[in-house]
Amino acid sequence: MAESWKKAKAEAESRGLQHVYHDIDAGTYGACRADERQGAFSCGVFTEHRCIHMPASLSAEEMEEKERVFLRENPDWAG
Repeated sequence: MAESWKKAKAEAESRGLQHVYHDIDAGTYGACRADERQGAFSCGVFTEHRCIHMPASLSAEEMEEKERVFLRENPDWAG
């Protein structure tokens, strides 16, 4: 797990993964495969977290800007 888009991108590059994400519910960033879901198990039930996924090919600055725009245009999504 990472603390920023920049660190998540570095993780993706070092592990050869195609996507990075910001897990809004857990407050973390990370790298993953395109088909990987983020979430947690509780009492044997998987609950998917709200995440913003981006292609790892974008720069960290592009990811930050796209996230800002998305959250500004969708204020209730992360609330």
